[in-house]
Amino acid sequence: MNGKRRLSASIDANLMAAAEDAVRRGDAGSVSAWVNRALQLQISHDQRLAALDEFVAAYEKEFGEITDLEIVDATKRTRANA
Repeated sequence: MNGKRRLSASIDANLMAAAEDAVRRGDAGSVSAWVNRALQLQISHDQRLAALDEFVAAYEKEFGEITDLEIVDATKRTRANA
């Protein structure tokens, strides 16, 4: 869907202050632009999580369930290599 639609929403005061600060600093053209970007980031985040879920499900279907011990071991290796 192209174009814009008007939205009325209640948000936390600190989020509104952050949006207004971003506009004052020139980091966003308007509060609406800042909110649009936040929504785009959330959509992207949700899509990445869904893709990760699909990957893990496919992996576990082929190789079996990933165990807690495997996760702990992978975490240790990753931290050691960081």
